[in-house]
Amino acid sequence: MNKPILSVKNICVDYTSNNSFLFPWEKNIIFRAVENISFEISEGKTLGIVGETGSGKSTIAKAIINILKISSGKIYFKNNKISNLDEKSMRKYRKEIQMIFQDPLASLNPRMNVGEIISEPLTTHYPKLNYKEVKKKVKEIMENVGLLPNQINRYPHEFSGGQCQRIGIARSLILKPKFIICDEPVSSLDVSIQAQVINLLKELQQKFKLTYLFITHDLNIARHMSDNIMVLNLGKMIEINNSYEVFNNPKNDYTKKLISSIPKI
Repeated sequence: MNKPILSVKNICVDYTSNNSFLFPWEKNIIFRAVENISFEISEGKTLGIVGETGSGKSTIAKAIINILKISSGKIYFKNNKISNLDEKSMRKYRKEIQMIFQDPLASLNPRMNVGEIISEPLTTHYPKLNYKEVKKKVKEIMENVGLLPNQINRYPHEFSGGQCQRIGIARSLILKPKFIICDEPVSSLDVSIQAQVINLLKELQQKFKLTYLFITHDLNIARHMSDNIMVLNLGKMIEINNSYEVFNNPKNDYTKKLISSIPKI
């Protein structure tokens, strides 16, 4: 069995509101978005997280990459504790932990061309690389995600949604990370394009030996992508098991309702 690359142990994440429209006399209202979540992901595997909107899927992702601070619990990456690190301490892990965002166009800077967007993580972490080396690496990764190298000087508005997501994927891969968080990476794409991007992600996982945390509300996509699946509801883990067992032998009534809601032809 492969070693766990990521271990999440009993994490809780709270949001604090300084004002309330409904209860203006209440100050610093605390809302618990995620409660006592624990899981592990083995190297080279994919854990799918499914649940309705607002169930806490993206909150978990942001907690892992330290955008959000956890209220309690611990997060380990390669046996190193990374939860609640300051930005300077977290910086060395950012090369190995990358993220693909939900909205491909919104996640790209419209004032930067493709070459600048993809190379930005590279020039940030390796500022001593010369222009030729950077350009060579950018073109190589563009070819890996199905983009033409001669598109390197074009801008995001010149591409389709699927192509923009390929740019985002290329940007996440340029540092050769080991672990990638996919935060609903195909939910804003047409169905025909979704299949292309999903297949690309699976090919890249095999080629670069990647580990994925795959967040989605589409159970069919979760079943296709994931080795194991975790079901969330209102910030709590309802069920976690291998993909086959979740779909063919669900233990929880909420999981059964989610599966029964999948459209059938």
